[in-house]
Amino acid sequence: MSTASWIQPPCRFLPDRRRGGFAKASVRRARQFPGVVSSYSSSSSPSSSCSCGYSEILTFNHFGSSRSWNQRGLRVQAMSATAQRNFSLSKGDADEKTEPDHLLVLVHGILASPSDWLYVEAEMKRRLGRRFLIYASSSNTFTKTFGGVDGAGKRLAEEVRQVVQKSKSLKKISFLAHSLGGLFARHAVAVLYSAAAVSQASDGAALSNSGNSHLTRGSLAGLEPINFITLATPHLGVRGRKQLPFLLGVPILERLAAPLAPFVVGRTGSQLFLTDGKADKPPLLLRMASDCEDLKFLSSLGSFRSRIVYANVSYDHMVGWRTSSIRRETELFKPPRRSLDGYKHVVDVEYCPPVSSDGAHFPPEAAKAKEAAQSSPSPQNTLEYHEIVEDEMIRGLQTLGWKKVDVSFHSTFWPYLAHNNIHVKSERLYKAGAGVVAHVADSIKQQETSTFITASL
Repeated sequence: MSTASWIQPPCRFLPDRRRGGFAKASVRRARQFPGVVSSYSSSSSPSSSCSCGYSEILTFNHFGSSRSWNQRGLRVQAMSATAQRNFSLSKGDADEKTEPDHLLVLVHGILASPSDWLYVEAEMKRRLGRRFLIYASSSNTFTKTFGGVDGAGKRLAEEVRQVVQKSKSLKKISFLAHSLGGLFARHAVAVLYSAAAVSQASDGAALSNSGNSHLTRGSLAGLEPINFITLATPHLGVRGRKQLPFLLGVPILERLAAPLAPFVVGRTGSQLFLTDGKADKPPLLLRMASDCEDLKFLSSLGSFRSRIVYANVSYDHMVGWRTSSIRRETELFKPPRRSLDGYKHVVDVEYCPPVSSDGAHFPPEAAKAKEAAQSSPSPQNTLEYHEIVEDEMIRGLQTLGWKKVDVSFHSTFWPYLAHNNIHVKSERLYKAGAGVVAHVADSIKQQETSTFITASL
């Protein structure tokens, strides 16, 4: 039977082939959490467009055949309700009889520890059930986060391998990472990744739902990748105007931060400011936006069914909105102030399909600009270098589909705690982020439900 592609809430941007970017859609945001299963349609490709507007259409095959809700809606709703009910019943029975088959790895940020995840761990166990093994990583605690993204990623990968070896029942894997932990996780999944061709009959739907332009899906430590979720992660580094908000956008402070960063936070600092490595070599974060000979950074990310970035639109003193949401300056917008129903402080959800491009590169002008920025740093030199590298990173990462969730704590008593609120670092101090955690849990449950419903159809 052909695979159903379920209703998708309106998205803000449509891919524009003429410009290789996004064009503004008439409908700006979905006011509620997605329906039964929200994913890219099975015909999604780097050059395809995602559906927008509230005239919801259900597509039943790969060749554009569709029927409106008025014709087939009741039948489909009954099918989905039955599938969900059967899934819930089978899940409840399995919780009592079987061991967990889905590993959810929690990765903390800079100068942090597994204790940062106490609230999230408890909530995930309560909301997701016993089929999930919730594991908070401990291989990169406190000052170990200063040793570089690559070193931390390798330690995390080895830690995950050990967990998988001890839990023979595991079949699937997901990552939930906060702040710098998102970069650690991106490096770790590339280390764990093993490429494997997929069977069109069995995995074709999962491949299309991932919004991935790659033709293969692989495994991570022998497990099927499901969700890759980051919270306030500096995917584009922290170099650039207001990318490190506690510097207040003051030019002289931003100029001084790059050369001083290695003395404060070690190799990690130089990597975040894109100054690591020789002048003729690309910085690590740019390499992580492409597939390299030794590590397939992009393919490993593309192997996940779902990739979601949560970003604070303001009041985050550590990570700027643009870098955490993987957007260009021109793609930012005035955020809504009203929360989505049932998810306090989650103000917007945007669905971005893959954008066709030749990916990230390190052109000769970037090498020249990097050499100038390292040898004689000046506002002009550093700005030119950063603009080139940032645009290349975005081009690489946008060859994959992303779900971007914007968060705003402007209405809280102390909004400047946004960076720790977003993952409820401490229930006593940062409980304002409980709505965000609930949204994350429901996003993960959504993927579990989609697997069962697709199989039922």
